[in-house]
Amino acid sequence: MDISAAPPIPWRRAPRAAVRAFWAGSTWRSLMHLVTGAVVGVAGGVAIFALVVVGVAGFFTIVLPVIAAGTLLVVSGALTWVQRSRHSAFLDAEWPPGPSAQPVTFAPRELWAIVKSPKTWRQFSYHVIAGCSAFLVAAVAVSAWTMGPAMAFAPLFGQRSGLEARHWILCGVGIVVTFAAPWITQGLAALDGLLARILLGNSRTEALEARVTDLAASRNSTVDAADAERRRIERDLHDGAQQRLTSLAMNLGIARATLSDMPEEGARAIAEAHEEAKQVLTDLRDLVRGLHPAVLEDRGLDAALSAVAARSPVPVRVRVDMDRRVARDVEAVAYFVVSEALTNVARHSEAAHAAVEVSLEDGQLRLRIADDGRGGADPQGGTGLQGLRDRVRSVDGAFHISSPLGGPTVIEAELPCES
Repeated sequence: MDISAAPPIPWRRAPRAAVRAFWAGSTWRSLMHLVTGAVVGVAGGVAIFALVVVGVAGFFTIVLPVIAAGTLLVVSGALTWVQRSRHSAFLDAEWPPGPSAQPVTFAPRELWAIVKSPKTWRQFSYHVIAGCSAFLVAAVAVSAWTMGPAMAFAPLFGQRSGLEARHWILCGVGIVVTFAAPWITQGLAALDGLLARILLGNSRTEALEARVTDLAASRNSTVDAADAERRRIERDLHDGAQQRLTSLAMNLGIARATLSDMPEEGARAIAEAHEEAKQVLTDLRDLVRGLHPAVLEDRGLDAALSAVAARSPVPVRVRVDMDRRVARDVEAVAYFVVSEALTNVARHSEAAHAAVEVSLEDGQLRLRIADDGRGGADPQGGTGLQGLRDRVRSVDGAFHISSPLGGPTVIEAELPCES
């Protein structure tokens, strides 16, 4: 066994670590953290105590306690910002984004909502604890730095009256306290940091809610970006390729009508080119309509769904009960769900009739697409039903399908709308 390759014994590094702790940056940042914490804690504690006394003293005046409570919340929010800044500066603490405290108004309903918030009471409890203990904690740390060296030099002070055992005991205790001062300081600062993370930070539930909010905002921005990109492509195709194809089809039609003296093969080629151009133009119009129909943008969901039903080879009854328009992304999802569902009806259901019902109730846009076909629709069967489900989920909606063998098939979706 190679002894030289063995890791050093931890206790051999203890003296070096003890000496290095005296000039380590973390030690002095921790000491400054505790000292500033004493100042902020005492000032905050006095302010909180004074406001509580004012509120209790004016309990029967009604107005004074409300003003005192509102001011107390403002003071608590300001102290939270100061304490978080102090922990970030000296202990490199990280805090969740956003305001450190909820916005305070003096309206009774908003004030009561803030008072009921668990975050408000967690932050307030930290300031109360800091007001009672911060000065004592800082005093312990400062005493370790001052009293330790003083006791270490006790034998020097006892030379005039004669050295006694107590002088050497004080010396030993002083040396131990002096070398322990950095660790005492860092330990007390770490305990304060732990308490602050628990009381001034977000709870696990609040962190998850914030994460959900961020993900929802990210999802919404992605949906908006995709919708804007579809609109751009639709506009470019309509103003560019579609206009050129229209012009080409018209020119071929004119050539077909006027060039009557052409050979039969040339006339047939022009006729085929004319029909092909008209078919491509029809396909392009369908593509543009599928990207984002102009009628949906101009006249709303009722007119757009009526146009879809008119183009369906299966007779469709449409009923739309809406007293207002909803958000554009919700309208687009509703349109594409109905459009794709009717496409599936025409291709796969062998139905004789279909019905579309749309209603806006209690902040929910409800869709119901039913047909009297053969049923057996399976979301995993590749008929586009999974795509419908994904579209609905993109706006936090709910999607249900019932399609027993023999029919009928009923698709229901609920899309949340802003009131």
